Amino acid sequence: MRTAAVVGTGLIGTSAALALTARGIAVYLEDADPDAAHTAASLGAGTTDEPSEPVDLAIVAVPPALVGTVLADCQRRGLARSYTDVASVKAGPRAEAVALGCDTAHYIGGHPMAGREQSGPLAARADLFEGRPWVLTPTADTTTETLNAALELVALCGAMPVVMDAGAHDRAVALVSHAPQLFSSLVAARLEHADETAVRLAGQGVRDVTRIAASDPRMWLDILSANAGVVADVLEELAVDLNTAVGALRSLAGDEETGRRKGTDGIESVMRRGNNGQARIPGKHGAPPTRYETVVVAIGDQPGELGRLFREAARAGVNIEDVAIDHSAGRQVGLVQLSIAPTATHQLVSALVERGWDVRD
Repeated sequence: MRTAAVVGTGLIGTSAALALTARGIAVYLEDADPDAAHTAASLGAGTTDEPSEPVDLAIVAVPPALVGTVLADCQRRGLARSYTDVASVKAGPRAEAVALGCDTAHYIGGHPMAGREQSGPLAARADLFEGRPWVLTPTADTTTETLNAALELVALCGAMPVVMDAGAHDRAVALVSHAPQLFSSLVAARLEHADETAVRLAGQGVRDVTRIAASDPRMWLDILSANAGVVADVLEELAVDLNTAVGALRSLAGDEETGRRKGTDGIESVMRRGNNGQARIPGKHGAPPTRYETVVVAIGDQPGELGRLFREAARAGVNIEDVAIDHSAGRQVGLVQLSIAPTATHQLVSALVERGWDVRD
């Protein structure tokens, strides 16, 4: 690949453009909003000039409902030799492309499984896709040239290609992305009019559950509209479990011993099922999940403190597998939770205590 076009310079389109330009690809940028394209260009994502000849690959980075229309326009103009998109839903855009008479032999659906709570070109990052799955949904008439172009795009962005059927993809993302987004928003909505005292008690648990609730509702409405039926199916199953949990909790709150025992069994059952489901989520580098020990260290809210802590861990010969920070309300201190291999716990704690760090139990 020598040249590419990115049509739509939001978070995903601009991130892909930044990744490609970093690898020496000439990238041409387009957007219905010229200011967005110029912003992306100013970040080093490419140029807003028109290509003098068809590019090797055009990346359609627009909402799912617009993919078919934009693809048809790009092909009418002869923008590229091959085309892909990055929409988070695949079956609908493909059907629209077919209905509009698009050349589907030189088009392959794609979906990088990456994103952020922020949107727009200013939120873009060249490393957004590194190590992330990137789904490709070829059809029986997809040419080898087009498939190879899409695979090269995935490789240049540092992602991992996953080839799937479009319908299977939409069912999968409803389960692991779209329904969780709505559920996070539903939990966060409970806080909108909650007593201020209750909100101030928020800890890491509610922060984890509601993190993605900060996402742009307009962007998600486009996504959910394109996959509404499948997402509704997932939420309907969740609603059954929620009603069961409500019934179990009512039994626990009652006076009858039999009812309380039934409630205990119901809550324990759903939580154990949750344990089993969470354990299936791939761990580091896609390997089976690993159970780490957590070392909690209090640090001051000053520049360089976190970096100094990481250097101390490196000096002790301990690899930090994951990190989370719980900020203390009203205090200039944070609790850093370092996830490390169980065999390294004593080694790290001893080294940090020796160097004066406040290690918490």
